Amino acid sequence: MKRFIILLAAALLLPLTAAAQSATMYKDPFCGCCTGHAEYLRENGFDVTIVETPPEKLAAIKEKHQVPPALQGCHTLLVKGYVVEGHVPVEAIEKLLAEEPDIIGVSLPGMPLGSPGMGGLKTAPFQIMTIGGDGGVFAEI
Repeated sequence: MKRFIILLAAALLLPLTAAAQSATMYKDPFCGCCTGHAEYLRENGFDVTIVETPPEKLAAIKEKHQVPPALQGCHTLLVKGYVVEGHVPVEAIEKLLAEEPDIIGVSLPGMPLGSPGMGGLKTAPFQIMTIGGDGGVFAEI
């Protein structure tokens, strides 16, 4: 009987814990690696809405969200009030959402090989940088 109650409780709570985190990705309509990053995020529990955006409007979105040129990636993700710039691994996004630091967001600048959504082999740890705050390293993955 005790086992039945535990299983029933788990079944009832599962929908509460399995809710996907909503995110909006702004990307160039012709960028396949951005779509790859969105798929990677979906596979890791995020509900990603893609907004295809011409390059000039994408630049304006980055500027609006205070992403410095040195930290820009090929797409911008907005999640839970934070900016996630580029091909940031899910571990860093989950850390950001769990810790809720007083920063604008995080960035993996450029398009590093081996990052989620990109092809190629990872040759070194990725340095995920903070946007805002001290501007330092947020995570190394």
